Amino acid sequence: MSDVHSTEYSFKPKDALLGAQMLFVAFGALVLVPLLTGLDANVALFTAGAGTLVFQVVTRGRVPVFLASSFAFIAPIIYGVQTWGIPSTMCGLFAAGVLYVIISTLIRIFGVGMLRRVLPPVVTGPVIMVIGLILAPVAVHMALGRTGDGSAWLVPNTTAMIIAGVALITTIFASLLGKGWIKLIPILLGILAGYATSLILDATGFTAATQAAFDPGQLQNWTGPTLVNFGKIAEAPLLAVPNFTFPTWNLEAVLFIVPVAIAPAIEHFGDILAISGIAGKDYVKDPGIQNTMLGDGLATSLAAVLGGPPNTTYSEVSGAVALTRAFNPGIMTWASITAIVLAFVGKLGAVLNTIPVPVMGGIMILLFGAITVIGINTLVRAGNDLMLPRNMAIVAVILVFGIGGMSFDLVIVKLGGIGLAGIVGVLLNLILPCKDCNDPLPDEIKGTDPDHHTDL
Repeated sequence: MSDVHSTEYSFKPKDALLGAQMLFVAFGALVLVPLLTGLDANVALFTAGAGTLVFQVVTRGRVPVFLASSFAFIAPIIYGVQTWGIPSTMCGLFAAGVLYVIISTLIRIFGVGMLRRVLPPVVTGPVIMVIGLILAPVAVHMALGRTGDGSAWLVPNTTAMIIAGVALITTIFASLLGKGWIKLIPILLGILAGYATSLILDATGFTAATQAAFDPGQLQNWTGPTLVNFGKIAEAPLLAVPNFTFPTWNLEAVLFIVPVAIAPAIEHFGDILAISGIAGKDYVKDPGIQNTMLGDGLATSLAAVLGGPPNTTYSEVSGAVALTRAFNPGIMTWASITAIVLAFVGKLGAVLNTIPVPVMGGIMILLFGAITVIGINTLVRAGNDLMLPRNMAIVAVILVFGIGGMSFDLVIVKLGGIGLAGIVGVLLNLILPCKDCNDPLPDEIKGTDPDHHTDL
């Protein structure tokens, strides 16, 4: 068996190109999170690479996975940045990583059964649904050419719907009909198609003509005669240090964001089971789920310290591992090094910032809807009877608290949104009597991850 196909760690220069290909597969989803949340894409590249290296150290180079921007945290990051700013939001995200570390410690002490009891699908399923549904209005506003809160026009409605439609349809068909590498990069292809459409509309004069006749109504009008401004690319330096942002203490941000980590933490099992099946090795036992969870948590906290989004394992990359049968974890080291090097290319960030808002809006419609469906599927696969009073109460309260915007002022802090929904769900699951209720999970842990981007 060659070094590439062996599951033993081997780091050789000849594998550098294959590692770069692995990063290319993850690239679209990796940069989408910072572009949607207002974070720096170059920082996200750096923290993805650095986080994967930390994961490899903790797991002793056993597991061929790549860690990058987590979709599960998009909603709290957007809210946090708008409410408290990036430094305070990073404090909450750092704490989310600490929660992973705590869970890892508890697994070492009490075993996996503890997590099954505390975080069953009846809790994680609706929390995942809330993450998707709470962002639905943002996706629609951006697809229509408005700002995320809908208060101003960025692109005329007609132009925006064309671009968003192309990006959305391309992503769907790439996911459904694509073969080989194409099927692994539907988000990246959707972004490229939407961007190309924007350039065509600019070149043909359609953008300028539509903008000249556009009536913004009562909303502010920030539209322009072109969609893509290459001036920003020309002004950006070729090489530049990423715009790292360091966290500042904010208890309210911590209490709001930490419960969001509940869903991706439990679904981490699904990620590890998936790559175990692909590589033919039981990574749940060696290096152990407690170590993979620890590595994920430390990678997330490291990202937050530098101003990047939380990290999670990427199913696109796992799919690429299955396609190429490149099981050598050393290839992921090369992918990490490539990401870190690209993070210092200043013009790359400038290019990403020229992507028109409707392109992201089209992708977001599918993305947030898919996250919601994943939450539903988590409940369906668990086989729990949701009409039982206990299950109905837990799911109902989580959904209404999360989507309805319930909040509590606790003197020193305000708790609401996804964070409140997650905390209340866990407490109800622990407090409510379990007479005649379903088992927390099936015999096998069947993970369904909100970060499985290619399952669109």
